[in-house]
Amino acid sequence: MTLSRTDTLRSAWAKRPEFTPLGLSLVTAIFVFAVHNATFWRIGSDVFAGHMLSFAGFIAAVFCLALAVQSVFSFPYVVKPFLAFVLILGAVTSYYMDQLGVIIDRDMIQNVMVTTVTESKHLITAGFVTHVGLTGILPALALFAIRIKRQSLLRTLALPAVCFALTLALCAGFLMADLKSYAAVFRERKDLMSSFQPFAPMVGAIRYARMISATADVTVQPIGEDAHRGPSYEGSRKPVLTIVVAGETARAQNFGLNGYERDTTPMLARRDVINFANVSSCGTATAVSLPCMFSRFTRQEYSYEKGVSHQNVLDVLDHAGLHVEWWDNNTGDKGLARRLKSRSFTNTENVEFCASGECMDGIFMRALESFADTITEDTVLVLHQIGSHGPTYYLRYPEEFERFKPACRTAEFKECTAAEITNAYDNTIAYTDAVLARTIDLLDQKSNLNTALIYVSDHGESLGESGLYLHGSPYFMAPAYQTTVPMVLWMSEGFKTQFNLDGACLSQHADVALSHDNLFHSLLGMLDISTRERDPALDIFAPCHRSQRVAQK
Repeated sequence: MTLSRTDTLRSAWAKRPEFTPLGLSLVTAIFVFAVHNATFWRIGSDVFAGHMLSFAGFIAAVFCLALAVQSVFSFPYVVKPFLAFVLILGAVTSYYMDQLGVIIDRDMIQNVMVTTVTESKHLITAGFVTHVGLTGILPALALFAIRIKRQSLLRTLALPAVCFALTLALCAGFLMADLKSYAAVFRERKDLMSSFQPFAPMVGAIRYARMISATADVTVQPIGEDAHRGPSYEGSRKPVLTIVVAGETARAQNFGLNGYERDTTPMLARRDVINFANVSSCGTATAVSLPCMFSRFTRQEYSYEKGVSHQNVLDVLDHAGLHVEWWDNNTGDKGLARRLKSRSFTNTENVEFCASGECMDGIFMRALESFADTITEDTVLVLHQIGSHGPTYYLRYPEEFERFKPACRTAEFKECTAAEITNAYDNTIAYTDAVLARTIDLLDQKSNLNTALIYVSDHGESLGESGLYLHGSPYFMAPAYQTTVPMVLWMSEGFKTQFNLDGACLSQHADVALSHDNLFHSLLGMLDISTRERDPALDIFAPCHRSQRVAQK
């Protein structure tokens, strides 16, 4: 008798592979280890070079730990959805880990959660879709085609518990076999376990959820309510306009003012600016660095919880009676301007600066020209740039600023050479140079105002050094490219006179090691704001007030 096609398919479906829940977990764990952990294997091989037996023991311990976690979910109706989640998550995180060197920890997850669709869409490339499809979605679909073997209720309930206990015991046993060496690895090479996919990101997600939960009902504590303007504001004088430019992803190493081999900052070099050449960031991603740099906490003291539960330096300036605004051309103010007037330029309809759906930083200029003409009170304006944000560096500058060629014109870095990626990035720095110079020129022309500009980037960027791209590496392992940032100061003669600031003195201190820790206190010192919150030791202007220098003599 000839079987119909339908009968053939039914017969084949009935004969599909059959696994117990634990067997399915074991096969999935092996697949994830083999396919999603290229970076983990590479780092491990480097860490244990010449000690393969120790490496084998370490791998066995980690494998047992992963299997222990999966055994908790090794029950019918639960095991397939969980393992499918593991497969797809592993495919996603391994792509960014293996291709860009991006570690998905709590801070990176925080950065992802506060980003925008406009920003994140550039990370969804053809290579990403292919990788996730082949190593995540297809295996997950195959998983659902497998039959779960029927077992007695006792075996169904008992085997996962036994497996959990046994694999944890084996994990401990493997580690105890060479505890001294493994303890040193955990202590000194945190990048190894941070690269283990997808369980390191899962731990990061749990830590992020706990952090958000702990601050869900937080009450913001006011700071600097005693703030008041000092004697520099007395008498007949001009209004003050201070622009604080929060840069994005600009690294100090590619700033021409810092001695970079390429002249990426020719326009700033022709202005009377003070360049601070040794400045460290608070974090390696915007979600951490931006709120930290405006907070009163140092990098060592800062935490997300402290950041969201305390006001920042912009609030203190507001308490002192200055008009404070935040203009954004990035992914938002991260809560910094919640109590202030703010304006977003991100989705502005403008053919000249926003043709790609995102706006280049030149979008600020026309609004700034109009804004400066209306100022009648002392004002602080924060401009939050999109700056050099990757991976689509080529979208951050107009075509005429493509000075370094050929430039990488895709988000898929593997399609570009190292030189092309650097060229595109350097073009973004050159455009930032032009935007800052044009802003300075505008301020310099406002004879009715005393004006100043201070620029500092939130964090740096990796351009492929040691296999790392973009930013967001855990601070303990982040290269200097991600943590060393440019900082530039310009002051009009009227501003220097009003606040008794000695530009030559500041220039002499320009090579001193500084960090985002200094910004809070320096803005207060620069603008002569008296408050118990200001720490003179962290105020870069403190030693350069002419009145104080005369008094000391």
